Amino acid sequence: MKQHWKIMVWLVAGVLVGFGLQQFTEAPGTIGVNFAQQVVEVDGQVVGIRVDSISQQLLPKGRSTTESIQIGDVVSRVSINAGMADEAMVVTTSPQVLAEFLALKGSGGVATIDLVSGEKRSSLVALDPESARARWLAPFIFVADIFMRLLKMLIMPLVVTSIVTGVAGIGGGSDFGRMGGRTFGYYATTSFLAVGLGMLLVNIIQPGVGARLGISPEADFGQRSENWLDILRRMVPENAFNAFTGNGNMLQVIFFSLLFGFFITKASDKPRRFMLDLFESAFDVVMRMASWVMRLVPYGVFCLLVKVVGETGFDIFRPLGAYMLTVMLALIIHSCVVLPLLLKVVGGVSPLKWVRAMSPALMTAFSTSSSAMTLPTTLNTLETRGRVSNRTSSFVAPLGATVNMDGTALYECIGVIFLAQYYATAGDFELTFSAQVTVVMAAFLASIGAAGIPSAGLVMMLTILSALKLPLEGAALLLAVDRPLDMCRTVVNVWSDTVGSAIIAAKEGETGLGDPEIVEP
Repeated sequence: MKQHWKIMVWLVAGVLVGFGLQQFTEAPGTIGVNFAQQVVEVDGQVVGIRVDSISQQLLPKGRSTTESIQIGDVVSRVSINAGMADEAMVVTTSPQVLAEFLALKGSGGVATIDLVSGEKRSSLVALDPESARARWLAPFIFVADIFMRLLKMLIMPLVVTSIVTGVAGIGGGSDFGRMGGRTFGYYATTSFLAVGLGMLLVNIIQPGVGARLGISPEADFGQRSENWLDILRRMVPENAFNAFTGNGNMLQVIFFSLLFGFFITKASDKPRRFMLDLFESAFDVVMRMASWVMRLVPYGVFCLLVKVVGETGFDIFRPLGAYMLTVMLALIIHSCVVLPLLLKVVGGVSPLKWVRAMSPALMTAFSTSSSAMTLPTTLNTLETRGRVSNRTSSFVAPLGATVNMDGTALYECIGVIFLAQYYATAGDFELTFSAQVTVVMAAFLASIGAAGIPSAGLVMMLTILSALKLPLEGAALLLAVDRPLDMCRTVVNVWSDTVGSAIIAAKEGETGLGDPEIVEP
């Protein structure tokens, strides 16, 4: 069976198995907090229960509007998806009552935790690790984690070796300038088209007008301010070796690799030849490792989909239906209309042939929710199935995995304007045209700065909310439906990367791109 069909079969099987576990096993929820058995009383009246210990379920800093909950805090109330269609709430008069409430609600969604002090905390409602479903899911989660680690293992060596060999192979001067100009021109064009499409649809559909989000419309606008120009500053590493210590530093790694590859071309003949041979050899070995990991993709996809569907099910998608519909419609139009038109008109490549050739990379992107972790598959697919030369793919694709985020930019634009529409209709915020232009520019730049990791777009959304001086708490609510949208927008990100690679390759004179007559079986 061909690889792309094998991935599709295992993907569908993963959804079915996850749905079966979701239907036939118990799955009580947890907010990652353990409570003391004794309630807290004031003047003989129960006011709440005290936090005894916490786990990793609570939202980390940067994805919540408040500091993490602390041991000793007294919780007075817990609400699930507060203010939305399926909202539920329990006054915490005892740990047993809260446990029964979470068991009834199950995993999925976002909990708002009210403290006696008047402060609020946010938490994902996760699957209780002691539940029957968690035990059934454990082997699938283990295999999925191993698969993800294998992909993560390849990210850094692939990015470094591919970019250095790509830039050094192009050479200095006009060749580098020509391909670089075309590549960044494509990235800027498609990102602005994506953001513009998102702004158009969110203003036509207006999902935030009249929405019930359960957050105060009388919020203090401008509670935090961040300068998104810091993205440009972060591109330059203070210590190049420190930049290589984590996959979250990809902008710095790319910047250093571009410079290193460029200055290899400026070295004298002997060191230039030595360095080029060294990095080309390293790239060849890493690509062989990636080809081996590619064989595991169908089974990794299966386990990932069992994990995602089994843990959350489908019920959490309903409360934010209009918002999800807007994002999905924009993603579909951009991926099925805008990008194919560019591919056909500018690149002269058949979109149907190309999507067939790129299917393994797209399915991997859907299951991993990460452009960076899909990069090994993307490079392998571009060269073996798309017939893009190593010279082009090794330069265009790694850059695209970090700086070309069409789906993320579109999602950030719609998400921020959705929340702004809520505040404009329920509160005193004024959603002006200039504010929407700010969103467009910030979404474009924030998408460049977003690491190619799961849910990075949601983190970058906080930057745009800050630019509009909007409260950040609304972003926590969007976590309830972030996972399925993250999977879909990652597909669009990777699809745009592959379309860009095809267009640049065609402009560089390469032929036979995605031709089914010469694609490997």
